[in-house]
Amino acid sequence: MEKLIITGGKQLNGTVAISGMKNAALPILFACALNQQTCVLQNVPAVKDIETTVSILTAMGVSIRHLSPTTLEINGAGFQPCTSPNPLVRRIRASSYLMGVELGVAGRTRIAFPGGCDFDGGRPLDLHMKGFEAMGAEMRTYNEGYMGHAPDGLEGAKIYLNKASVGATVNLILAATLTPGHTVISNAAREPHIVSLARFLNECGANIVNAGTSEIHVEGVSSLHGCTYRIPPDMIEAGTYMAAVAGTGGCITLTGVYPEHLQATIDKLREMGATVEANNAMETVTVSSDRNLFAIELETQPYPGFPTDMQPQFAALMAVAKGTSIIRENIIGGRFAYLEQLKRTGVKTIGEAKESACIEGVSRLSAANMTATDLRGGAAMVMVALMATGTSEIRNVHLIDRGYDNIEGKLSALGATILRCQDLPSENLPTSNFSAVTGIPL
Repeated sequence: MEKLIITGGKQLNGTVAISGMKNAALPILFACALNQQTCVLQNVPAVKDIETTVSILTAMGVSIRHLSPTTLEINGAGFQPCTSPNPLVRRIRASSYLMGVELGVAGRTRIAFPGGCDFDGGRPLDLHMKGFEAMGAEMRTYNEGYMGHAPDGLEGAKIYLNKASVGATVNLILAATLTPGHTVISNAAREPHIVSLARFLNECGANIVNAGTSEIHVEGVSSLHGCTYRIPPDMIEAGTYMAAVAGTGGCITLTGVYPEHLQATIDKLREMGATVEANNAMETVTVSSDRNLFAIELETQPYPGFPTDMQPQFAALMAVAKGTSIIRENIIGGRFAYLEQLKRTGVKTIGEAKESACIEGVSRLSAANMTATDLRGGAAMVMVALMATGTSEIRNVHLIDRGYDNIEGKLSALGATILRCQDLPSENLPTSNFSAVTGIPL
C-alpha cells in the first residue's frame, strides 16, 4: 500500500494539463465490445479504473493494445459475454455497463455485483433493470450479482427513468445500439460523458440523437464499424485543481479543458471569492485566489447543476471560508463519510445528516493523518492537507488513483510539497514520532 505525505501552507502557481475524462472513457471502453472492428481511443486517462476496465475486457476476449500510455487500439470481435472475472468486476462501478453490452450483443447477461465507492451501504441498479425489462429482458439478482436474458431478443421500447441516472442512461444506450427498433429514454441524464458516448457510437455507425437532452432516441443498427475518437477532458479533475488553488492561494492555468463543462464549478468559486477567467477558444481556465473565501450554500444537482463529484472538494474550501456554509446532497446518499477524516485537521461541522452538512469556517487547519474513504473524499483530504500547517499523511491512496492521473506529480509541478511512498505495515512502524521513510514528524 502507498500513502501521500503532504506539507501544507504553500501557494499553487503555474500550469496544469488536464487528462481525459474517466467517466467518459469508461463507458466508451465497454462500448467497444459492441464493435467487431477496430477503434482507436485517444486521450484515455492513465488511472486505476481504466486499468481495471482494460483487464476485464481483455479477460473477456476483447483485443486491447496500448499505442501510447493514453492511446488504445481496441477490437471487440472476440468478446465473450457472461465471462467477466468477478474479482475485477467488484472493483469498479462502471463494470455495470457490461449488462447493457452483453444484452445488446447476446441477449443475456451475468455479472457480479459491481464495486466502486460504497456510499450508504450500496448503490442499486434498479433503474437499469427496469429499463432492460421494458426492452424484453427478464432480470434478477442472484447470490453473487445480476443476471438476465431476453428469450425473444431485445426490442426497442419507450423507457422513463424515475430519476436522471447517468449509469442507467449509459446502460440503456449500450443495450439499444444494436437492438432492432426505436428506443426512447425519457428523463435521461444530460452529462457531458453521455454526449461523448453517443458521439463515439455515432462515429461507429450508430443512430443516436438528442444526447445531452432529457429525451434520447436510439434507432438500432445491425453492426458498427471502427473509428478514431478523442476522449474529452475531465471536468472533475479540472474542478479539483481549481478548488485546490482557491484554498491554497496562488494562480494556476488549466489547459485542455472545456469551460462550458465547468460552469457550475466556476460560478461557485466566484461566489466564494476566487477569480476565474475562462477562454473557450483556447480551452483554458485560469483561477487565482488570495485565500479570502466566503461561505456559500451548495446543492448538488444533475448536470448542468453542481456535480456531486465536486461536493467533497468544496467542503474542504468551506472549512476555511468566513461564515457557515451549507451542503445539500441530492444525488448520492451517505456521501459525507469523509468529513470524519477532515475533522482531524480542525474542520468544524455544526450539523451533519445523511443528505446535508453545515461547515463553519476556521482560520487555520493543522496537519493530520487521514485515510481516504472514497475517490472524491480522498481528493478533499489532499486539499485540506495542502491548506493545513504542518505535514499530513493520507492512506488508501489507491482510491484516489482510481480517478486522478499522477496527482502528486501535477501538484508538485504547481509548487506543492507532496511525496508518494510505501506505507509500512503498522507492526513495522517505529515507536518514535518520526516517519521511518522520510524522517518527517508524524
